[in-house]
Amino acid sequence: MAEPKMTPLTCFKAYDIRGKLGSELDEKVAYDIGRAYAREIKPKTVVLGGDVRATSDSLKMALSEGLRAEGVDTIDIGLVGTEEIYFATPYLNVDGGIMVTASHNPIDYNGIKMVRKDSIPVSGDSGLISIKASAETTPWINETSHSKLGTHKTQSILAPYVEKLLTYIDVKNIKRLKIVVNSGNGTAGHVIDALELEFEQLNIPIEFVKLFHQPNANFPNGIPNPLLAENRKATSDAVIEHNADLGIAWDGDFDRCFLFDENGEFIEGYYIVGLLAEMFLRKNKCEKIIHDPRLTWNTEDIIKKAGGEAVKTKTGHAFIKERMRAENAVYGGEMSAHHYFRSFYYCDSGMIPWLLIIELISISNKSLSKLVNERISLYPSSGEINLNIRTPQEAIEAVKKKYQTKAYEADLIDGVSFSFIEKSGLWRFNLRCSNTEPVVRLNVESKGSRVLMRKKTKEIVSVLQEFRA
Repeated sequence: MAEPKMTPLTCFKAYDIRGKLGSELDEKVAYDIGRAYAREIKPKTVVLGGDVRATSDSLKMALSEGLRAEGVDTIDIGLVGTEEIYFATPYLNVDGGIMVTASHNPIDYNGIKMVRKDSIPVSGDSGLISIKASAETTPWINETSHSKLGTHKTQSILAPYVEKLLTYIDVKNIKRLKIVVNSGNGTAGHVIDALELEFEQLNIPIEFVKLFHQPNANFPNGIPNPLLAENRKATSDAVIEHNADLGIAWDGDFDRCFLFDENGEFIEGYYIVGLLAEMFLRKNKCEKIIHDPRLTWNTEDIIKKAGGEAVKTKTGHAFIKERMRAENAVYGGEMSAHHYFRSFYYCDSGMIPWLLIIELISISNKSLSKLVNERISLYPSSGEINLNIRTPQEAIEAVKKKYQTKAYEADLIDGVSFSFIEKSGLWRFNLRCSNTEPVVRLNVESKGSRVLMRKKTKEIVSVLQEFRA
């Protein structure tokens, strides 16, 4: 038997696998990861999917070959979004799921997201490290401990997945709406088309204005990442041009959706968390809602008034999902536009949130701007400010030293959060390091004073500027 190799794999990150094509991630690496997943998770059957990227299909097939070499059967559900893997894994009653996607990363990247049975995430200390170690020492390609290869077949789960999505709304409540939908040439388009057909059959008066709708691996309109301000203009302009009631834009694998009001204004994800929490608590009294610690006051206020219990936990999908399962929470939300649902296997979805929002618009008889602006005026926020810093920890310590003695409340769940009482009002901030980049992320909010929020944001940024890369 050949000696095992020891090749460090730099594509393994804190929550998933992402790497530059060729130097960090290729078909051989994917094959080894498939074999390592099989050895560590020990599944009988795994469902596979991939996004629109040019290399996603070949990487997916390499994963399948690695899995099959270990005797695992694979089911390929085709060109899909990440949440379709989350749905397919329990729906098909298989032992795991693997999605090939680079989401909003540069065009020369790709990545892999993995779950166990029931779509429990594989990340960090829940299996990813052991898979990495195993992949780095996988025996040569022609060696296998199994005398029989696993099987491979293709299967569509689109129809039952769309049926599942529609369970989140009462279709009788939906009023006539015109919606701009921007798939960013990623994978969201086929789901919108399927929903459009369902709406027509159910006589739901929804009109879609489709933007960058067809999947295109070259991303002729730019990498779909609506978190970047420069990527929002097309959706905003289309909302105004078509006199639409709202706009929706997705990232490449549509596990996040970003909303625009009827004026074409981009809505910070923080305020959407509050709206969705309220929607769930209307239907599920006294339930727990999980939220991240970056911006909190608006969410906590809504949850308290709606009779729910707010539970704060560390930022990141693995932490949110783990806490949701532990608390049996009905919903979890992050200001980064990740929204998680107990009845969706505690997973995140980029389709469920906007469906809930159009129901809220319909039953409230309020525009999206009206719903959101009421909350923004009560709890204005800076939105997330990302700064490239040469020494992130040193920068955070400098801010901590300047502010901690003045704070009436401190929270170290994720980075540093301090809350303050001043003559001009109450305000707070959260400052944390990125898990993947040499940047710090700052969020500031106040109670009722946009002037105070802006003043304090500028003040903290000036401290951080001294450490700019």
